[in-house]
Amino acid sequence: MANTLYIIDGHSQIFRAYYAPFRDLTSPTGEPTRATYVFCSMLLRFLADHLAAGDYLAMVIDGPTEKLKRKQLFSDYKITRKPVPQDFPPQARRIIEIVAAMDIPVLEAEGYEADDIMATAVERLADDDLRVVLVSRDKDLEQLVGRHVVLYDPMKDEILDSAAIASAKGYLPDKAIEIQTLTGDTTDNIPGVPGVGLKTAVKLIAKYGTADEVLAHADEQTPKLRANLQAAGDTIALGRQLVTLDRNVPIELDLEAMEFRGVRYILGEEVRVIFAELGFNRLLDQLDDMGVENKAGPKKPQKQIRAPKTPERVSVSFPTDHRTTANDFKYTCVDTPKALESLAAQAAKAKRLAVDTETTSVHPMSAELVGISLAWQPGEAVYIPIRGPLGAKTLELELVRKKLGPLLSNTKTEKIGQNLKYDLIVLGNAGFTLAGELFDTMIAAHVLDSSRPTYKLDALAAEFLNHRCIPIEEVIGRGRNQITMDAAPVETVTIYAAEDADITGRLADVLRAKLAEEGLSDLMSSLEMPLLPVLVRMEQYGIEVDPRALKRMEGALSKQADVLRDRIVAAAGVEFNPDSPKQLAEVLFDHMGMEVIKKGKTGPSTDSSVLEQLAIEHELPALVLEYRKLTKLLTTYLKSLGKCILPTTGRVHTSFHQAGTATGRLSSSGPNLQNIPVRTAEGRQIRSAFVAPRDCVLLSADYSQVELRMLAHLCKDETLVGTFARDRDIHRIVAAEVFGVSADEVTPSQRDRAKTVNFGIIYGQTAHGLSRTLRISRTEAGEFIKRYRKRFPKIDEFLIACVKQARQNGYVETIFGRRRRIVEIDARNPQRRAQAERLAINSVVQGSAADLIKQAMINIAGRIGREKSHAKMLLQIHDELVFEVPTKDVKAECEMIVEEMTGAVALTVPLKVNVGVGANWMEAK
Repeated sequence: MANTLYIIDGHSQIFRAYYAPFRDLTSPTGEPTRATYVFCSMLLRFLADHLAAGDYLAMVIDGPTEKLKRKQLFSDYKITRKPVPQDFPPQARRIIEIVAAMDIPVLEAEGYEADDIMATAVERLADDDLRVVLVSRDKDLEQLVGRHVVLYDPMKDEILDSAAIASAKGYLPDKAIEIQTLTGDTTDNIPGVPGVGLKTAVKLIAKYGTADEVLAHADEQTPKLRANLQAAGDTIALGRQLVTLDRNVPIELDLEAMEFRGVRYILGEEVRVIFAELGFNRLLDQLDDMGVENKAGPKKPQKQIRAPKTPERVSVSFPTDHRTTANDFKYTCVDTPKALESLAAQAAKAKRLAVDTETTSVHPMSAELVGISLAWQPGEAVYIPIRGPLGAKTLELELVRKKLGPLLSNTKTEKIGQNLKYDLIVLGNAGFTLAGELFDTMIAAHVLDSSRPTYKLDALAAEFLNHRCIPIEEVIGRGRNQITMDAAPVETVTIYAAEDADITGRLADVLRAKLAEEGLSDLMSSLEMPLLPVLVRMEQYGIEVDPRALKRMEGALSKQADVLRDRIVAAAGVEFNPDSPKQLAEVLFDHMGMEVIKKGKTGPSTDSSVLEQLAIEHELPALVLEYRKLTKLLTTYLKSLGKCILPTTGRVHTSFHQAGTATGRLSSSGPNLQNIPVRTAEGRQIRSAFVAPRDCVLLSADYSQVELRMLAHLCKDETLVGTFARDRDIHRIVAAEVFGVSADEVTPSQRDRAKTVNFGIIYGQTAHGLSRTLRISRTEAGEFIKRYRKRFPKIDEFLIACVKQARQNGYVETIFGRRRRIVEIDARNPQRRAQAERLAINSVVQGSAADLIKQAMINIAGRIGREKSHAKMLLQIHDELVFEVPTKDVKAECEMIVEEMTGAVALTVPLKVNVGVGANWMEAK
């Protein structure tokens, strides 16, 4: 299936936002913001509704009007247009700044209009592998519509392809230039044939084919039309030039830079700062709502919508097309004790059960159970309501637990679910035990293809079963009328919930067969599924966080940030807002005259790499860098972490995702604990708020250089293997080999270079990347990498083998057989192809390391269970595991954990684990 490139017609959509029927708005500082707000609201909705990871996105804008080539060709071009309102330009500039802050490329070429850039993109990029959607309703773009190109009107939510244009206007897009040549354009003051409107032009072109042929047959027309055609003979060629879009604009179209990795990746701090500055509080909430879902796309959180203050009943009429065939299901509501008794007897005979839950919260640890749905044969399912709206017929939880408990805890019955971990936690907290062999359809889909944009049940059902599930909005409504699942009518929830269980069961059959076909069954059954209950226990137990420590740190860092802010303003010598990238750029480059190192889409860049270079020359950029680090700690962690403490436990219960990354690494959310910074003293200080309860300590067990050890195992280089076998400094030994000196003679600078390449080689380190990291010339960096590869040829052979495997098979494999598709390994674009090659290398090494620690977690959990240990596994952070251990058992548990981690997988090099113990995570680390 072809990917899609969306190109937003910038100024066109900004004008539409400006003239949209909406109240006037201004920011707290008096800046006009109506168009800015409307545009941003439209953009966020568009991103959430239409784009998926793997698509591409850019916005194009017009070059300066006075420098347009059409203006030079015809001085009266667009002369009839009224001047733009005074408050339009500042809003247009602000919108462009926001789009750029979202890391959406903004394309502009002096002398050309946005339409010309879109025409050039279509000419260069549109093909069988890339569909282009032009986000615009400009009629001038109709000439570009074709097999691989459509127009999309976001205001009307309407797609215009060739057939739609032909139906609406009576001509196909390939005749658009001829039509416009005859009609001209009064808006842009483009001359045409006087008296010839669209209807007449369509008839003439249908008969004669081209505008030139119409002129050639002028004598066949009515006297008036003949006269008008003859009078236009001198200007018709000019009109054609003006209406014809230029498909060869001299502009770089970097498709790699346009890659859309998912909504969560563009909603960064820079965007939030701008929205806060403008007072866009609702859009900030929208950012939060959009950022909740990660790539794994858990189905349950999608169902849980905040209820209005006064819950309303929702009237639902299900569409007839949501099922594969009519009347292919039997979904029953079990709402009496007698029916529950009968259900338990029937289901007890089943060899497998598909299980799904409906709840009241997106967070499994705080969710209350609304109902349970079960299915054990295709097309049939039941829903047991436990909570519902006032007056609804439901069953008591205690009764359901008594009758269904033995069924769910039966170890001989396989349990199937979509995002099954969520159901395990919810049911566990409600007093149920879900036991037996487990199969998670979401994880199965991820094992089959870790590059999917989503693993939601709806998407999987559509792909594998050709089935359209009932949309959640048809159960709980949308917008202000949204309600929670327990407020929806039970009869409505029954069909929705039962379908989920039924479709999950059907999906399991299809996915299980595909896993076997691809040779991935063992990875699923021996690694991913055994890990699932381990993660359940970790999430249920959580980790204790001291809210007082968080408050103390927040107060201290806030004061530091205020002091830094004052120093920044003093160093600048002018009042400005350091949180505004735009104002910072004006201070650095306009007011202080610093060198512009890199230009972004809207002007000089002030990103971290730029500030780091400028900091060598001046104090101000260094202060801004320090200030940004502090404010990020404050907003991302200290101010939000306390809100994540569950009142009933006093602990933070993060959610771990097995289907969240393409490499197989675990990710976490609610809160994300994977990215707590450890390179700064302030960042490490945050870990001190994670504490052990009385008579316990936290124990941190961290694999030492696990990816380098994995690289040594995979490439079998004798020097690397021998260095690790003798437990010597790998970076010093490599530096000695590359520079031709003894290990004792290696300088700190030489070791740093070796260290950078050692780690960078896993990620496809280039000379350009190394030169930037070490601040050396590209020539010097290239020479070092050349010597490195010459001295370690087996590493180079391994890297080449990874790329070769990707090119031959379309995927690479880890030591556990996990596969990752490398989709652009043969891309025509050299940058995209090089990125795919780096991805192939990284996926093998990092994916193997990720599998290793998963196996260690399973082994450790098994030992804890068998030995009835009091140790609790709390967190997995990349290569580190964090435990809560009774103080009296530290020595024994430490030995057990190290034994299991170092023995998880047999490698040609020894695995090493660094262990730390302390009253809090910082001390332990």
